[in-house]
Amino acid sequence: MQEKIEQLKQEITEKFANVKNMQELQDLKVLYMGKKGIITELNNGIKDVAPEEKKEYGMLVNSVRTLFNDSFQAMQNKLQEELINEKLKKDTIDISLPSKKIKRGSKHPLNRVIEEVEDLFVSMGYDVYDGPELEDDEHCFRLLNYYVGHPARDAQDTFYIDDEYLLRTQTSASQSRVMQENKEKTPIRIICPGKTYRRDDDATHSHQFSQVEGLVIDEGISLADLKRTLEILAKKLLGNDTQIRFRPSYFPFTEPSCEVDVTCFKCGGHGCNLCKQTGWIELLGAGMVHPNVLRMSGYDPEKYTGFAFGTGLDRLAMFKYAIPDIRLLYTNDIRFLEQFDRKDEENEIKY
Repeated sequence: MQEKIEQLKQEITEKFANVKNMQELQDLKVLYMGKKGIITELNNGIKDVAPEEKKEYGMLVNSVRTLFNDSFQAMQNKLQEELINEKLKKDTIDISLPSKKIKRGSKHPLNRVIEEVEDLFVSMGYDVYDGPELEDDEHCFRLLNYYVGHPARDAQDTFYIDDEYLLRTQTSASQSRVMQENKEKTPIRIICPGKTYRRDDDATHSHQFSQVEGLVIDEGISLADLKRTLEILAKKLLGNDTQIRFRPSYFPFTEPSCEVDVTCFKCGGHGCNLCKQTGWIELLGAGMVHPNVLRMSGYDPEKYTGFAFGTGLDRLAMFKYAIPDIRLLYTNDIRFLEQFDRKDEENEIKY
């Protein structure tokens, strides 16, 4: 019996040495370990062996079974490794080849301007306040000195939801909210960027547009503080050579009020078709906070003063990037947006 087992072991070793693929390996398993396999039949034959020989017989059968299992596992690992290596070789990527160009998006010019304005004022100690776009008449008008029937309301064709609520016509409504929410009546330094709505639709006006309002309230605030703040804003957005000028104007919520012009960014103030040969372009409106507005929000106008300013972020983007039509900002035309795929160089200013 021992001689037969040794011959069987030698046979198994030779057959495993000649295996070339997984199918041949599985055929060997069926041949030796299947239901009618050679080793299986040897194992089943233990019942016909004399009792005194069963121990030796069992040890011989176990030795050949162990040889087969070890050989099978080793060959299986070898073949699997060869398959993996062959697949990796076929799937190899030549990294020296030029890659496909990935088309990437670009930051919208309006978002660029909003981020620039926010970064500038946050660096100057301002907070950014985000008010609701659906406003009530009190915050949008009455607390800003637009009493019911005030003629200045006619200049703002609004979208009313009902007799009390409307889509805000200006982000100044957020200023009135901040002033009322400030229960301790401490100094305020905020900007309020966001969407506003009016019934406009032409090359320079849109029914939806973005504004940013600034508000500072403290003791001893003067027109000089306002002017210096706006100079910093203009130089940051339009270049270090930009100059500003104030022209008297009227707004119900500021007194005195002014329109603020900047030197034409196209001709540098010398006069061209863009600025109509004046050398100046209107940028924003501003002024000192009206005593009535302070008083209605709980501030003592004898103790506190402040300034406010507001401008269209769309207008700033149009100035900065020489965009001729405001509607281009909202059409989502890829041909237009592709022009802004590079980040502008930051203008360094000192203040």
